[in-house]
Amino acid sequence: MSNFVSPKKHLGQHFLKDENIAKKIVRSLALKEKYKTTVEVGAGTGVLTKYLLQENDFETFVVEIDRESIAFLKKNFSHLEGRIIEKDFLGFTTDLLPSVICRLPFAIIGNFPYNISTQILFKVLEFRNQIPEVVGMFQKEVAERIASPPGNKTYGILSVLMQAYYKIEYLFTVNPQVFNPPPHVKSAVIRLTRNDVMKLDCDEELFFKVVKAGFNQRRKTLRNSLGTMFKVQSLKSELLTKRAEQLSVNDFVELTRMISAVQA
Repeated sequence: MSNFVSPKKHLGQHFLKDENIAKKIVRSLALKEKYKTTVEVGAGTGVLTKYLLQENDFETFVVEIDRESIAFLKKNFSHLEGRIIEKDFLGFTTDLLPSVICRLPFAIIGNFPYNISTQILFKVLEFRNQIPEVVGMFQKEVAERIASPPGNKTYGILSVLMQAYYKIEYLFTVNPQVFNPPPHVKSAVIRLTRNDVMKLDCDEELFFKVVKAGFNQRRKTLRNSLGTMFKVQSLKSELLTKRAEQLSVNDFVELTRMISAVQA
């Protein structure tokens, strides 16, 4: 069995090779008292895994779909026996997650494949009441978008939806040279910490739809961008004269409540 794993482009693999950055990422987990389980998504060659396994505060599971990486992890990390989940994280439901994880709050960590990093966050949203903390490596542009405040050009759907339930912290930037193969862009590590909002003060399913519809035509005012989907023409709110990027999470909650009232 080979001790080398070849990075696969179709899986978006860029293996981190800088040990100091790997340690720094693991040390960025700040809420260890709130969970007993950490799930690493896309363990690859185990550069983060080795430091996660040194932690005594939690038990580490890894999620990996690359057969070569799975074989490597099984050979080199005997402590992971029974804790390698050979499934696609994006396909997880509460039925597919190991029962030990389903029952507990768990943290998410990873050098996320860039081609599915935003989808990973949408999956995190599904489990938001079980995930108090996420620490992840993203393409720098995506990390900035997630952390962006209202009024910024990079502020978008992911910014609003993640900030509705998580505090976002941009931790540090990572240069391409520390990966194999080096990506063509810079990367960044961010931390998401679950806030106290267990449920938004509106219809949450409608909230998601309003946010997505608003940004789908982000250059238009919300009255125009939402008008094709919702009955907004009778609403007199000043919020509808603005563009989606100008609204805070609370503004979108207020707008959702108004739309809900006239949809019936």
